Amino acid sequence: MKETTITVTEAARNFADCVNRAHYQNTSFVLLKNGRPFARIEPDSEKRCTGRHLADALASAEMSVEEACDWHGELRNAR
Repeated sequence: MKETTITVTEAARNFADCVNRAHYQNTSFVLLKNGRPFARIEPDSEKRCTGRHLADALASAEMSVEEACDWHGELRNAR
Protein backbone atom coordinates (compact mmCIF):
# COMPACT_ATOMS: atom_id res chain seq x y z
CA MET A 1 0.00 0.00 0.00
CA LYS A 2 1.26 3.45 -0.87
CA GLU A 3 1.36 5.99 1.99
CA THR A 4 1.15 9.75 1.46
CA THR A 5 1.59 12.48 4.05
CA ILE A 6 -0.54 15.63 3.75
CA THR A 7 -1.75 18.38 6.04
CA VAL A 8 -5.24 18.38 7.52
CA THR A 9 -5.96 21.52 5.47
CA GLU A 10 -4.92 19.78 2.23
CA ALA A 11 -7.09 16.80 3.12
CA ALA A 12 -10.09 19.05 3.80
CA ARG A 13 -9.66 20.86 0.49
CA ASN A 14 -9.27 17.59 -1.44
CA PHE A 15 -11.38 15.24 0.68
CA ALA A 16 -13.24 13.52 -2.17
CA ASP A 17 -9.99 12.94 -4.05
CA CYS A 18 -8.31 11.48 -0.93
CA VAL A 19 -11.23 9.11 -0.33
CA ASN A 20 -11.26 8.00 -3.97
CA ARG A 21 -7.50 7.44 -4.02
CA ALA A 22 -7.72 5.46 -0.78
CA HIS A 23 -10.40 3.22 -2.25
CA TYR A 24 -9.35 2.85 -5.89
CA GLN A 25 -5.56 3.23 -5.65
CA ASN A 26 -5.04 1.61 -2.23
CA THR A 27 -3.39 4.78 -0.89
CA SER A 28 -3.19 5.58 2.80
CA PHE A 29 -2.98 9.22 3.92
CA VAL A 30 -1.31 10.37 7.12
CA LEU A 31 -2.80 13.73 8.07
CA LEU A 32 -0.50 16.23 9.77
CA LYS A 33 -1.60 18.95 12.16
CA ASN A 34 1.11 21.39 13.24
CA GLY A 35 3.63 19.11 11.52
CA ARG A 36 2.72 16.04 13.60
CA PRO A 37 0.70 12.94 12.65
CA PHE A 38 -2.90 13.52 13.71
CA ALA A 39 -5.19 11.14 11.80
CA ARG A 40 -5.34 8.71 8.88
CA ILE A 41 -7.46 8.07 5.81
CA GLU A 42 -6.97 4.52 4.60
CA PRO A 43 -8.75 1.89 2.55
CA ASP A 44 -11.10 -0.40 4.42
CA SER A 45 -9.79 -3.48 2.62
CA GLU A 46 -7.30 -4.47 5.30
CA LYS A 47 -8.37 -6.52 8.29
CA ARG A 48 -7.48 -5.06 11.66
CA CYS A 49 -7.66 -6.52 15.12
CA THR A 50 -8.70 -4.00 17.75
CA GLY A 51 -8.63 -4.47 21.49
CA ARG A 52 -12.39 -5.05 21.40
CA HIS A 53 -11.96 -7.84 18.80
CA LEU A 54 -9.28 -9.46 20.95
CA ALA A 55 -11.41 -9.22 24.10
CA ASP A 56 -14.37 -10.81 22.29
CA ALA A 57 -12.17 -13.63 20.97
CA LEU A 58 -10.65 -14.31 24.37
CA ALA A 59 -14.08 -14.28 26.05
CA SER A 60 -15.22 -17.10 23.78
CA ALA A 61 -11.92 -19.06 23.95
CA GLU A 62 -11.92 -22.26 25.94
CA MET A 63 -8.65 -22.18 27.89
CA SER A 64 -7.67 -23.72 31.16
CA VAL A 65 -6.38 -21.39 33.87
CA GLU A 66 -2.87 -22.69 33.20
CA GLU A 67 -3.14 -21.98 29.45
CA ALA A 68 -4.48 -18.49 30.16
CA CYS A 69 -1.59 -17.77 32.54
CA ASP A 70 0.95 -19.05 29.98
CA TRP A 71 -0.62 -16.89 27.26
CA HIS A 72 -0.59 -13.84 29.52
CA GLY A 73 3.10 -14.42 30.32
CA GLU A 74 3.97 -14.72 26.62
CA LEU A 75 2.05 -11.53 25.85
CA ARG A 76 3.86 -9.66 28.63
CA ASN A 77 7.25 -10.87 27.29
CA ALA A 78 6.33 -9.82 23.75
CA ARG A 79 5.61 -6.28 24.92
